[in-house]
Amino acid sequence: MTPKSAAQSVLSSAHKLPLHAASRKPPVSAVSARARQRDHSGPPKVGLKGISLSYQTNDGKRLLALDNINLRVSPGEFLCIVGPSGCGKSTLLHLIAGLHAATAGEVTIDGHAVQGTGTDRIMIFQELGLFPWLTVAENVEFGLKMKGVPAGEREERIQHYLRLVHLAQFKNSYTHQLSGGMRQRVALARALAAEPDVLLMDEPFAALDAQTRDLLHDELERIWAETGRTIIFVTHNVREAVRLGDRVALLSFRPGHVKREFEIDLPRPRHLEDVSVAKTAREILEELREEINKSLEEQYGHEAVV
Repeated sequence: MTPKSAAQSVLSSAHKLPLHAASRKPPVSAVSARARQRDHSGPPKVGLKGISLSYQTNDGKRLLALDNINLRVSPGEFLCIVGPSGCGKSTLLHLIAGLHAATAGEVTIDGHAVQGTGTDRIMIFQELGLFPWLTVAENVEFGLKMKGVPAGEREERIQHYLRLVHLAQFKNSYTHQLSGGMRQRVALARALAAEPDVLLMDEPFAALDAQTRDLLHDELERIWAETGRTIIFVTHNVREAVRLGDRVALLSFRPGHVKREFEIDLPRPRHLEDVSVAKTAREILEELREEINKSLEEQYGHEAVV
């Protein structure tokens, strides 16, 4: 069997495998429609109320990084966050993850205040954080061991989530033997295996080539539909945000605040080349450019943006 036919066989068989009971969700179009008709009467899955963050710089001054951010993210929603460099997008994810505490305001999950890290929220970084001395399966298993999940259940979850990301065939491989896109899928499988309610993704595809990134857009959208997870996705790529999100939140230049929210009322599946995606992205980019110019003015002076 050639490598190409083997890959086709893996993809075909993966689609035929039964899903874990907790992962049987409506198709993408149904999930998207449900997300667009959010119920604001109950508590959001993730709530940000009056979030501000300041810190002391090396010269002793106080820098206001985030200012009075208010956001509600509904269960099962795919929210994308865009903004100029240095506006606090990644910092906001850290606050939701419980890695840092806000100076003011409150982060809530299902109406309960976030007091620190928790397995109900998993963050995927650009660097991935995979252990090169462990196999693919052992990387996925690592967090489950830390949680004290019994061995039998660990094996079941490993098998299930590696199938979900189409990597079951590579469970005994080491990460250095995988492509960049495959390593990204290992990180995704490891996060999903912990079965969090919320996935926090910090520019996970930024370092990938365009072809691999496009494939992973499709994979992530499929997995989101099948698992029903709430996803908060930070990106510098506005088209990527429109391609993936139910909603896009645009942060201003420092101090970061929510300048505007865009409902992405486009049918799924979407593609980066779609005219509707490009048109919506252009609208967001026009407002984003104002914030980028502010950042350039601060860094280089007025001449940089004339």
